[in-house]
Amino acid sequence: MSGTIAEKILAKASGKKEVEPGDFIVANVDVVFAHDGTATLAFDVMKELGEERVFDSKKVVLFIDHAAPSPSPAISAIHTRMRIFSKTHNVKLYDVGNGICHQLLPSEGYVKPGSLVIGADSHTVTHGAFNAFATGVGSTDAAIAMMTGKIWLKVPESVKLELNGNLGRGVTSKDLILFLIGTFKADGFNYMAVEYSGSTIASLSVDSRMTIANMGVEMGAKASLMPLNESTKAWLSKRVQEPIIPVEPDKDATYYKTFSFEVENLEPMVATPPNVDNVKPITEVEELEVDQVFIGSCTNGRLEDIELALRILKGRKAKVRCIVIPASKEVYYEALRRGYIEELLKSNCVIGPPTCGPCIGAHMGLLGQNEVGVSTSNRNFPGRMGDREAKIFLASPLTAAASAVEGRITDPRKYLEGELQ
Repeated sequence: MSGTIAEKILAKASGKKEVEPGDFIVANVDVVFAHDGTATLAFDVMKELGEERVFDSKKVVLFIDHAAPSPSPAISAIHTRMRIFSKTHNVKLYDVGNGICHQLLPSEGYVKPGSLVIGADSHTVTHGAFNAFATGVGSTDAAIAMMTGKIWLKVPESVKLELNGNLGRGVTSKDLILFLIGTFKADGFNYMAVEYSGSTIASLSVDSRMTIANMGVEMGAKASLMPLNESTKAWLSKRVQEPIIPVEPDKDATYYKTFSFEVENLEPMVATPPNVDNVKPITEVEELEVDQVFIGSCTNGRLEDIELALRILKGRKAKVRCIVIPASKEVYYEALRRGYIEELLKSNCVIGPPTCGPCIGAHMGLLGQNEVGVSTSNRNFPGRMGDREAKIFLASPLTAAASAVEGRITDPRKYLEGELQ
């Protein structure tokens, strides 16, 4: 039998020559992690089972990122408990200010091609951008993985999305993934491994690949996987000590379905309330007044995203609240070194420390009743970023920046005329 990327990774992780969709396996994990929204729930499970230990202190990682710095005494208690667990079990903890788990895990060298990555967070699928099988699980499964180094999985069907061509001016990987979510809907690929391929994916930067992989779960995907490209291999080589060995699908691999798209004519896209799959071309939602713009999150808080926003914000002033939050300390420092932070401040932006913050409705910029927000994050259901009556529109950093400058949802292409692509 031949295998897809997902099948080949899961076969190796479970010690089998091959696996097929529908097989139930027990697989060895390469890394398992949790954050301040899920870690203490996992600790409770471990305590219930009487096994308060970890299988390998170097393969279990904790992050304080979702509500960091702490916005309340209750959250502070969670953070304290995580710090105690970290010291007791010699587990690495990335404390307040280091950044978002999905940015830090690969940048700190925990992810490589062929890895099986388990996280107590649904957006763990982000790490499929690095040719890994990465999936989010509940805190109970995460606890078992922390204790035993193993995870019970059903091998998913694989779906191939072939994406070819160059994205047009003002169109980014965020617009591409929003288009796909709008096409296949929130439940289109439930418990499937989505394998992205084609010339578009091969040419994308690491930052752009992470954006697409991150939002695969918004189509129901169990995992979002990509073949390794040269830019990602070069990026990983500076962070991973072990040899980098790509996992390629076999030429005769069997897919549940294959879909092909040419991307040249794609427009900027916007996910409109109340669901992430309610996606429309920006031309259908232009001119709607907004109260706040948020540029950040594990979806679009990377250096490339800040650079995109500055293509429009630099030399201009935001008319509405514009919050920019780098995804990690590394991103923040590089943005500072390059002068991006100064330019953002000149544009009336508020710069936050590396954190999830408003994306999950934790703090640092929640929307009030009936307010309208444009966000580069990944979800827009009622109450996600504050009041349930607020309306959240998901868009690219370019669209978000243009909307901040005009105070209404704006097509970014009008600001990019005459620019080289």
